[in-house]
Amino acid sequence: MKLALGTAQFGLNYGIANHGGQVSLTEAKKMMKFAVSQGIYTFDTAIDYGDSEACLGEIGVQNLKVITKLPPLPLVCNDVNRWVMENITRSMLRLGCRELYGLMLHRSTDLQGESGLQLYKAIQSLKIEGLVNKIGVSIYSPTELDAIFPKFCLDIIQAPFNLVDQRLLITGWLNRLKNSGIEIHTRSCFLQGLLLMPKKEIPKKFLRWNSLWNHWDIWLTENHFPASKVCLDFVQSFNQIDQIVVGADNLTQLEQIVKVATEPPYRIFPLISSNDEYLVNPSNWKYLE
Repeated sequence: MKLALGTAQFGLNYGIANHGGQVSLTEAKKMMKFAVSQGIYTFDTAIDYGDSEACLGEIGVQNLKVITKLPPLPLVCNDVNRWVMENITRSMLRLGCRELYGLMLHRSTDLQGESGLQLYKAIQSLKIEGLVNKIGVSIYSPTELDAIFPKFCLDIIQAPFNLVDQRLLITGWLNRLKNSGIEIHTRSCFLQGLLLMPKKEIPKKFLRWNSLWNHWDIWLTENHFPASKVCLDFVQSFNQIDQIVVGADNLTQLEQIVKVATEPPYRIFPLISSNDEYLVNPSNWKYLE
């Protein structure tokens, strides 16, 4: 099973299509139990995901592959090693685990700053000590890799990838990372739920891409395909990808995701890719009017 469960919803009201708010502890327990029963053993979280780590720790993550992310490095940090160790120690206490499968930087640009080398050595030392199995970075754009790839040896790259955002493929980084032996994790398969919304429910600020939504809507109607199935099958069709991080607001939604992910795959997809940073990068959505 390539699916990994993203747990931002366990600690935050996360996602543009999320109408249910933060997932309750009871619901999170059901979701994790179901995930493991379906062969999903990788769980993605972050220190900045509110109560997510504490929720996972309450449920129990022994024998599971947990990946968490360090928050952005403070502008003033006199002791980077200490900052990293304090953060990871508290993180592992919340999670109730003695080691992590993966530790990533939430902001890869921290490696490009004055303290970048110190930061890299600090997370590398955690790997050497056996506290962390693999280290990596979460990126928003493949252009970030141009600056860090020659300088740092990383094990995991997490990047957005979906029908609209195909930059990882178009830039050649998908193959380049795989050929370098780096584990590739993708997120935003549904573009944070935007690709699953009926056209009439898409927020007005996204109407500047109306031609794209029209094409997507007409294609789905003509082919009688469910949006979630097409989105998942597109990402699953790339053998280079090791893990597909998906989030869900409740157990029913997770069950639906697993169901469509395990059904016979579709092999035809619409041409709706875009390189507009205001669309493909959700962190820019707050600037849309």
